[in-house]
Amino acid sequence: MSMEPKTTLVQIRMSEEQKEDLRELAKEYRLDVGLKEGISQEVAKKLTKLIRDEGPKTVKAQIQGDELRVSSKSKDDLQSVMNLLRGHDDIEVALQFTNYR
Repeated sequence: MSMEPKTTLVQIRMSEEQKEDLRELAKEYRLDVGLKEGISQEVAKKLTKLIRDEGPKTVKAQIQGDELRVSSKSKDDLQSVMNLLRGHDDIEVALQFTNYR
């Protein structure tokens, strides 16, 4: 059993500084990045304020450790919050939506 590195294609947002660190290898570009799990308190507060100001009024957002929990009785309201957050380019973290019902 050989241990070969796993290659995965992902789409990421990069700052101008990160773009300068790209290395060209043949027809590929490589960038060594560190991954973070969860979001910081500052980002969570920013997202909560955005949801409160621009989202539907029936949606509640609360910070739980390194996660932001958004709840509502309506699926449509949750979908509108997801689209609202996806539409903002100034959010500096990759968003992942889980446990949607």
